[in-house]
Amino acid sequence: MTTAVQQALLTDLYQLTMAFGYWKAGRANHEAVFNLFFRRPPFGGGYTVACGLAPVIDFIEAFRFQADDIEYLSGLAGNDGERLFEKAFLDHLAELRLAVTVHGVPEGTAVFPHEPLLRIQGPILHCQLLETALLNIVNFDTLVATKAARVCLAAQGDPVLEFGLRRAQGRDGALAASRAAYVGGCAATSNVLAGKCFGIPVRGTHAHSWVMSFDTELEAFETYAEVMPNNCVFLVDTYDTLDGVRNAIKVGRDLRQRGKELVGIRLDSGDLAWLSTQARKLLDEAGFPKAVIVASNDLDEHLIKSLKGEGAAIGVWGVGTKLCTAYDQPALGGVYKLAAVRHPGAAWSYRVKLSEQAMKISNPGIQQVRRLKSGGEYVADVIYDEELGIEDGCTLVDPMDATRQKVVAQGTPWEELLVPVFEHGRRVYASPPLADSRARTIAQLSGFNSGVKRLANPHEYPVGLERKLHELKTKLILDARHLEPVRAAK
Repeated sequence: MTTAVQQALLTDLYQLTMAFGYWKAGRANHEAVFNLFFRRPPFGGGYTVACGLAPVIDFIEAFRFQADDIEYLSGLAGNDGERLFEKAFLDHLAELRLAVTVHGVPEGTAVFPHEPLLRIQGPILHCQLLETALLNIVNFDTLVATKAARVCLAAQGDPVLEFGLRRAQGRDGALAASRAAYVGGCAATSNVLAGKCFGIPVRGTHAHSWVMSFDTELEAFETYAEVMPNNCVFLVDTYDTLDGVRNAIKVGRDLRQRGKELVGIRLDSGDLAWLSTQARKLLDEAGFPKAVIVASNDLDEHLIKSLKGEGAAIGVWGVGTKLCTAYDQPALGGVYKLAAVRHPGAAWSYRVKLSEQAMKISNPGIQQVRRLKSGGEYVADVIYDEELGIEDGCTLVDPMDATRQKVVAQGTPWEELLVPVFEHGRRVYASPPLADSRARTIAQLSGFNSGVKRLANPHEYPVGLERKLHELKTKLILDARHLEPVRAAK
């Protein structure tokens, strides 16, 4: 994992050049608000699972420029060969202690496009230095947690085991992926270091190499049962899968005579639907109805759904490569945009980034998200500005199409998504146990209509700007483009 000594330099160079510019121009202490959000749900889905807040907290708490960081930066040169940064600026960095106020969405919360997962407020120099690292953490962790949630929903309550360590994106990526997969709903991991670091249950028995190292498959199973009688899930497809099941049954009978029990078998190749039903018959007829059938072999949510539809007799799913690498979408695409600035003691000046693409026009403001509930189900989210406020019975305006609006009935139950995490650099949030974040994911997703959770062509969950924020955004866009609002004819 990245150490505290290295963390301050886990950034893009342009964050440091901008920080130097703020400092040099006397703007370092101007206050700013940045929102971290994404524009599209990953994997063509209808929801996203927020993850990464606890690592973000660790990063912010440990943020320091160490002596060797300053020494390295002092050696950087510009295009003219001269020093890139002045010594006085580097001295400033050496003494810097973050004074940011942070609000964040708890891990395991279902989130949607344009909603801030993090809101960072404080001296603009401080906020700018955090951008790259926070995006690095939140983008990957949220991506994998969402993939895990999709896989777990496809498994329809069956345990999903995360098996991705050997093919994950490096050592740091493997640990982050194991943690995020657990938040997303996985029941356990094969990654022992992740188990130690994060308290995630670990699972695993043996590989094909164990079977191949003996003269016969039966001998391999018998020996394993001798040394690990309380952990017998036999991998049965090294030579002939159904013969392997029969050998597992023979060893299971011996285990039972010793007061132990065959936990199950694992299938890792072939026609998993057919083989699992045949294996289930053999196990049941032999008196092992409780022995589980574990399946692996490049599984993802789509294949699991297909196998479920075919009536596969699989009770536990081992998912590796396609989960930990977020195989079908390598990046979330989260962004970090300036939403407001002010001189010390002055009123906020709101900011909006324009684009030829409506989706890429940012939303201004000190944003909060209010989630509305009706009849026990989440029905819509409202993004509003804390300075402008929000009324009971507000109107939502679709940020992509202002003609799509939704009036919220007065008295509709609601909850705020962003919670205080840091106040002026002081931590005020206690990260819950990881198991609680996993439980939050499951509870959150149970609160949405099934259409939102479809793997393909999901229902679009309503997310809108509160009307006053929408009107502010429209005015900022028109002002920036030097346009006059269109007025109705009299």
